[in-house]
Amino acid sequence: MAASRRLPALILSAFCAAVPARAAAPPDVFVPNLWDPASPPPKPDPAALKPLLIVTGQDDPPFAFTLPDGTPAGFDVDLARALCDELKVTCTVQARRWDTILPAVAAGAGDAAVASVAITPANLAAVDFTSPYYRTPARFVAPVAAAAGDVLPGTVRGKRIGVQGGTAHEAYLRAFFPAATLVPFGSAADLRAAVAAGRVDLAFGDGIAFAGWLNGPAGSACCAFAGGPFTDARFFGEGAGIAVKRGREPLRVALDYALWRLARDGTYADLWLKYFPVSPF
Repeated sequence: MAASRRLPALILSAFCAAVPARAAAPPDVFVPNLWDPASPPPKPDPAALKPLLIVTGQDDPPFAFTLPDGTPAGFDVDLARALCDELKVTCTVQARRWDTILPAVAAGAGDAAVASVAITPANLAAVDFTSPYYRTPARFVAPVAAAAGDVLPGTVRGKRIGVQGGTAHEAYLRAFFPAATLVPFGSAADLRAAVAAGRVDLAFGDGIAFAGWLNGPAGSACCAFAGGPFTDARFFGEGAGIAVKRGREPLRVALDYALWRLARDGTYADLWLKYFPVSPF
């Protein structure tokens, strides 16, 4: 795809602020907060805002999907609506086919894209971005019966680690876990099946994708996270941001301010817990 989906493979290097008090997070669920509570972005000028058309994805649960009545839903969709409420601006959220999202914003056919668009050099050549509103860790998964414990370069000698071939995850393992025996798979589904069946000792991949699987009947019946998270931006990217047309600095600043406000008042945490009941971290 021209505008790569969520992160070149994933990421996370600074999910370390506390969960806002209003969000009742269970003690084992980590809610990311990428915003310094003591350093608010500039407050936008309300006169610079106007009704917005926000574009998002169509078939990428839990980030974006369509309800039976045709209404867009998902983490990105709810976040877009919360941003508009915070800015007190009228918004229309329009679901689009993935390959049309960035071209629409670049051409001015949409004011902003809240669609888990990766902040990459290629995408930055076409649009501007807010600060990241989430990053994705890489995680290990192990069969529950294995009691894998912590997973570090020095604890994996002789273990078979499954990974999707040709990904940043495979490159990361080869760089930092040379004592393990890597077992590449052609798809994420094949990788999950292998760890569920015990054909590999561990699986390594996208923490958010694994979290969704572990929240379902197949994953929860067999497996659990082990060790991690792993967050090297050199392998897993800079995060997902809100895309705006190049040069629309007042809108970018306004969206950054609204993101900061949603983090401060607990709205972001509430949305995260709603869509990620199994923590990717």
